[in-house]
Amino acid sequence: MYYAQVNQQAPHRSRVMTVTGNGQIKATPTSAQLQIEVQTQGDNVQVPQQENAMTMNQVIQSLIALGIPREQIQTTSYIITPLYKFEDGKQIFNGYEVINAVTVNVTNTDDLGLIIDIAIENGANRIASIQFNIDHTDAYYQQALRVALQNAQLKAKTIAETMHLPLQLLPIEIVEEQVNTPILYRSMVDASGNTPIEQGQVAIQATVRVTYQY
Repeated sequence: MYYAQVNQQAPHRSRVMTVTGNGQIKATPTSAQLQIEVQTQGDNVQVPQQENAMTMNQVIQSLIALGIPREQIQTTSYIITPLYKFEDGKQIFNGYEVINAVTVNVTNTDDLGLIIDIAIENGANRIASIQFNIDHTDAYYQQALRVALQNAQLKAKTIAETMHLPLQLLPIEIVEEQVNTPILYRSMVDASGNTPIEQGQVAIQATVRVTYQY
């Protein structure tokens, strides 16, 4: 009896590499949100409440006089807090604090310094935050995504060329990853008393994880 010899070869196992691509596009802010606060204190709750209401109304009217529409000024928080101090290890009641905060939507970011100055001149005593925004962020994100994909492909090519690998440029998997980009600002008061706000540029980022065969 004769048996034919069969050469059995192990099935070819595809090899893969996964790279991360990053893309970033910078854009100039087109608007901003500014949180302005009035903080008052008093021995009883009525006095700081009344003082706070009068001061905040004055602040709001001064902003309207600058040309900011009333609908772009919104109350975001109103807090009344009892205050205490410690003497000889004992907690002693020390009056109340009232905090009234409004958010102002500013369409012309060049006016931010002037808005802050006017608000402070009219009684505001805290600028809690400034957040810069960009219109049409999706269009900028698509550009960042394209850059991220190109970056991933370049990384894969570099690895393949360095390791002398037969890279297949058609990806077998692309995963878009979520990126949270902090929006920062910088402010300072110069010797003249003006408040310049450096808006700079906001970075829109995209990140992808791409898998290739080789």
